[in-house]
Amino acid sequence: MRHNKKINHLGRTKAHREAMLANMASSLIKHKRIFTTTAKAKALRKYIEPLITKSKDSSKPNEAVTHSRRIVFASLQDKYAVKELFGVVAEKIGDRPGGYTRIIKTGARLGDNAAMCFIELVDFNENMLKDASKKVAAKTRRSRKKSSAVAESTPSVGVKDADVVVEVEEVTSETSTVKDDDPAISEAVTVEEVDETSEADKKADKE
Repeated sequence: MRHNKKINHLGRTKAHREAMLANMASSLIKHKRIFTTTAKAKALRKYIEPLITKSKDSSKPNEAVTHSRRIVFASLQDKYAVKELFGVVAEKIGDRPGGYTRIIKTGARLGDNAAMCFIELVDFNENMLKDASKKVAAKTRRSRKKSSAVAESTPSVGVKDADVVVEVEEVTSETSTVKDDDPAISEAVTVEEVDETSEADKKADKE
């Protein structure tokens, strides 16, 4: 039984295991993604994430930064990996509160059937960041329902009513201008008035 055994020894001695994890951590910092077994990736995640958190001390005074760099170098024993970690990686992960790595399983390995995976730094996978941004933009359910309900209730009806009112006003204005300004209609009215006066004069002469 394995009660209270939190460390996966990976079938190696302590010195061999620490050297292997330090080498894998340096490779992950340099290349941002490595291909390994799932058991090693899970052990590496516990090993490297505290070191990445140490690199976020770059905003502190120089003494604190120097102390953090010495602690990380004592674990990795690779000055190029330390420089990359405190430079490029620290800038990318500055706003992230944790969870700097991602494990993506790729199936079983031919031969020994070992579970294989990718382990990568989260902020350096641009494709996953684009997908995350799209999902975040589409999450607001309540606000979307409210906005659609408001759009269906108020603006569309108001626009339709305004269009009808405008059309009615245009029709009435056209008819009024035709009655007032059309010369043919005014000439017809004057001819009818002249005929009525001439008929009245003829009746008066007969009498």
